[in-house]
Amino acid sequence: MADQTHVLFVEDDDVIREATQLALERDGFVVTAMPDGLSGLEAFRADRPDIALLDVMVPGLDGVSLCRRIRDESTVPVIMLSARADSIDVVLGLEAGADDYVTKPFDGAVLVARIRAVLRRFGHAGGGDRTEPGATTTGGVLTFGDLEVDTEGMEVRKAGQPVALTPTEMRLLLEFSSAPGTVLSRDKLLERVWDYGWGGDTRVVDVHVQRLRTKIGQDRIETVRGFGYKLKA
Repeated sequence: MADQTHVLFVEDDDVIREATQLALERDGFVVTAMPDGLSGLEAFRADRPDIALLDVMVPGLDGVSLCRRIRDESTVPVIMLSARADSIDVVLGLEAGADDYVTKPFDGAVLVARIRAVLRRFGHAGGGDRTEPGATTTGGVLTFGDLEVDTEGMEVRKAGQPVALTPTEMRLLLEFSSAPGTVLSRDKLLERVWDYGWGGDTRVVDVHVQRLRTKIGQDRIETVRGFGYKLKA
């Protein structure tokens, strides 16, 4: 049991919560299911799960606020569940620190695939291993001005100070730093960072780029309109 993935699932709809819990358990996951945000936060602190699935509209402490509280304490992966793909709640959840989202109603197999994709990403945060012109490297540390990216130690420093990144943010930065000056499309980033083998929502990329900019410098990642983003060498 110790080597099984532990999922925290917070959902207020009894039918969805019970059906999804059974489906995940059939796929080998250990599931702690909670009906509201406050009990979800307590369960997170008590159990320290491997991944959290949070419905946006849960009572007590909404899913976005719960995500923010979890992110204040941990870099554990978080997937938001939203009933509306075009809802502002999706963007708010991503801005709060979520790594991905799934729209309800969802197929159990799709949810499991997204969970496993996120877990694979967190199990191996490495991006490309090549070093392109524009970056200097010493012992696995890439340097871009005052930004240092340790590709072996998975650490980032700006002006000598450590920068705390989530694993998703780290993978995104590694993709950019492996090819400084090269434009990477949103679809390519979805494929490489989020492990999407199908078309995904590019808002996931946009919000994570903005989160990364706030940590490493707003001008470090340049938007190339109509094409994507690139890291300034």
